[in-house]
Amino acid sequence: MPHEPAATDSGGGGFVRLRFDIGYDGTDFAGWARQVGQRSVCGVLEDTLATVLRVPIRLTVAGRTDAGVHATGQVCHADIPASALETRSLAGGPALLVGRLAKMLPDDVRVKAVTPVSEHFDARFSALRRHYRYRLTDAVFGAEPTRARTTATWRRPLDVEAMNAASSTLLGLNDFAAFCRRREGATTVRDLQRFAWRRDDEGVLIGGVSADAFCWSMVRSLVGAVACVGDGRRDVEWCRGLLAQRARSSEVPVAQARGLCLVGVDYPAADELSARNAVTRDVRDAVPPVSGGCCGD
Repeated sequence: MPHEPAATDSGGGGFVRLRFDIGYDGTDFAGWARQVGQRSVCGVLEDTLATVLRVPIRLTVAGRTDAGVHATGQVCHADIPASALETRSLAGGPALLVGRLAKMLPDDVRVKAVTPVSEHFDARFSALRRHYRYRLTDAVFGAEPTRARTTATWRRPLDVEAMNAASSTLLGLNDFAAFCRRREGATTVRDLQRFAWRRDDEGVLIGGVSADAFCWSMVRSLVGAVACVGDGRRDVEWCRGLLAQRARSSEVPVAQARGLCLVGVDYPAADELSARNAVTRDVRDAVPPVSGGCCGD
């Protein structure tokens, strides 16, 4: 059996900073964030962790997913009193939390790994990029019943080449205001590094979307826009032209939440975390011209 690393005092003041790798089926959640009177991923996790550790828990998350959106690669962190990890059942090994939580969490949310990290690790601000996958079917009969909770539908036939052409025009550092629901004081400048489509063996369209971060409803709006090009109602230049708008566009449909899944978050090496935290807070202040930016992979 591999040796379990002991918890380290990474958070200072007798606290241990832990990273949690999480997956969930978002169908029956009102999103990540706590909302009064509604079931949220954050609420379920914080309450369950508080029960196990017998201390209040506050999680910081990499991506606050909306209602109905899923995750296989969500990441969050929390500062836990070291004393809370010294119980007999945990024996100071944070990874043992995985088994304890598996017994107490509902089936639609799982903690896959628990890892002690540096006090400089921040699930949100340390992230280099987030990766999403979107499943979309244009089959006449709709989604396969066994995949209906995770596959969105489109009622017109879709041309994958046209969707890829439209997607490529949006790559780079741009202001995505036309694709985002406005939040007071929040920037809509993002670096879209990857946006590409393919069909799988069952004919379902699989979209891969990666960026340094995403604003509210951005991924689903990007999907809705390029799908309009894919079904022939819009052309590629219309899609590119949306980047010139500085407010949410009523022309852009928001694709269904159920097709979207957060599949991964990338982080730098431990000795680069502090620098990355600072960059994340500053990099989006400069807005390039619509024609600017470079292409992602």
